[in-house]
This record gives sequence, structure tokens and C-alpha cells, in this order.
Amino acid sequence: MADNKETLDRVEQLKGSAISQPLVTHLYTADPSAHVFDGRIYIYPSHDIEAGIPFNDNGDHFAMEDYHVFSMDRPDGEVTDHGVALHVKDVPWAARQMWAPDAARKDGKYYLYFPAKRADGIFQIGVAVSGSPTGPFTPEAAPIEGSYSIDPCVFEDGGEHYMYFGGIWGGQLQKYRDNRFDAGNEEPADHEPALTARVARLSADMKQFAEAPRPVVILDEDGKELLAGDHDRRYFEGPWMHKYDGKYYFSYSTGDTHFLCYATADNPYGPFTYQGKILTPVIGWTTHHSIVEVDGRWFLFYHDSSLSGGVTHLRSVKVAELRYDDEGKIVTLYPYGEANQDVDIA
Repeated sequence: MADNKETLDRVEQLKGSAISQPLVTHLYTADPSAHVFDGRIYIYPSHDIEAGIPFNDNGDHFAMEDYHVFSMDRPDGEVTDHGVALHVKDVPWAARQMWAPDAARKDGKYYLYFPAKRADGIFQIGVAVSGSPTGPFTPEAAPIEGSYSIDPCVFEDGGEHYMYFGGIWGGQLQKYRDNRFDAGNEEPADHEPALTARVARLSADMKQFAEAPRPVVILDEDGKELLAGDHDRRYFEGPWMHKYDGKYYFSYSTGDTHFLCYATADNPYGPFTYQGKILTPVIGWTTHHSIVEVDGRWFLFYHDSSLSGGVTHLRSVKVAELRYDDEGKIVTLYPYGEANQDVDIA
């Protein structure tokens, strides 16, 4: 957190070299899920607020209550705030902490997927439906059966929709084995395979899982699973899936090392082979993103805490163009220029 002059001066220095600026400044936004519907870009982010809750590793200070939807006609265009699309008070099963959402469209309807804590403090994932990409969204009375943890990402491929989800620490993924919760479970030891995201195909009505969630396995260059102690590469939270040149790109946050990384596969289930970093650390503890194609160009939507002066739970959505080399590898982005690759404002 920014709590001294030295930190604030460092934030100001980095802001001056940033490759992009916040898309909106009238409120704090994070975890942007971007989609193109009928030629217009729609962004579904979290809405950060200051709830006065002390910082902890469970993320209780991330106390978001609602979602706004934003749209723009091009990545450098004017942003429209369409107002509150869904509030926690309108979700029958949810008590608090409306964390990172995603959205999807099918047969003229729009589906907003979101995690929230039940009254007992356990995260599940819900869905709300609208006839408009901007909402308002009407939530289902109960969460998706068999869902757990956080950070839903819904990916369409060949007419099927797949949900990727999960985050450790405050996201509670470490409490699950074989899709079953046990409060005594913790992260694996450093020499054991790392925990990773889950994936499940959605039902035809987009409101339930059509199958049991399975792990999204990430392999190293030797074909071995990434280990829990490999903090620079292993999965932590924030899954995203996109397809480029026939390949499936699974990207994610490494959490406590603050990288956005990616791995590739030949199908949406994987296994995926680690490829490299998309984005180096930003100002603030979290890093969370989406990748979308707009008129033949690719863009990374992400966030940092520059607008708030480095307050880690008051973040702002940004966008930068993404490029691939001739082999299909993503060219790493440095959010404050290559001279500032090692950001220490977290």
C-alpha cells in the first residue's frame, strides 16, 4: 500500500513512464473481462471500493459489492459507464465480496458469471441473465451446482462454452481436492505438482455445468507438471482463454510473484505447455487480465493501482496492444517500459 512519501514518489515516477492510462477515473475498477459484441467492446470488471477492512492474505479488504459494465467503440475510444448491472443485495444466495466476473453471449441472451461468498464464507460462482450486454442482469436463485472458488472465465469454441475458474489463498482453491471441500486442505508442498485452475463445459442453457470440473494441467518444457514451489510460473488465479492461429492460449496470474503468464495446447482441456510471460508486475499486489481481438489486432486489458497512489485494493483498468512473434509467442509487455521491469509497489 502507498503509505509514505517514498512510495508515492515511486508511484508517480512509474505513472510517468506507463504504457497506458486508466480507462475510467470516476471510480475504481479491476479484473477486466473484455468482449466484442456486434462490433463494440464491452468490459466487465470488478468495482473496487474502500470498505475500511485491514489488509490480509485472504483478501477480505477486497469487499466489492456490485458490477458496472463499460463499453467503447475502439480501444482508444471514449468509455461509457452503463451503471450498476448487478448488486450483491439482489443475489439471493450471495452475502459479500463480488469478485472478478466474466460474461458470455448465446442465442441473443447475455450471461454474467460472478463469484461471491455465501453467508458461511464459502465462495461459489453464480450466473445472471440479461437481454442486453449492459444489463441489468437478473441472477439465478442459487449458485451453479458444483461450482467453487473464484474468477470465472467463459470461452466459446465450436458452439460449446467452457468455464475456467479458481484461485488459491483467499480464493479457497487450496481447500478442494477432487471437487470436494475440506477445511483442513492447504497448498501442496513445493516439490509436489501445483494446484491449477479448473475447467468444465457448460450446459446448453448456460446456467449449469454439463460435466464435473477437471484440472487445467500446465506442463514445463520437459513435459512435467509445474511444481507448487515454482512461483514464477505456477498458476495462482485469474484464468483467461483465447485462441490464436488454431492454438489455445491459457493465461493466468502467478499471484505472489505478480506475473501474467501463458501456456498453449491443441484443445480447450489441455494439457498446456508453459510458454512465457505476458506482463511483468504492475503497481499493486494483484494482476488480472483478459485478451481480446478487435478488428484484427489483439489487446490486453489489465489493471494497476496507479490512480489510487498504490493502494492495492483500489485499482484501475487499462488496455495495451498485444503482439505475437512469427512463432506465435506473445511478446512480453512491460507496463512502465523496459527500464522499469522490476516493479516493487505491491
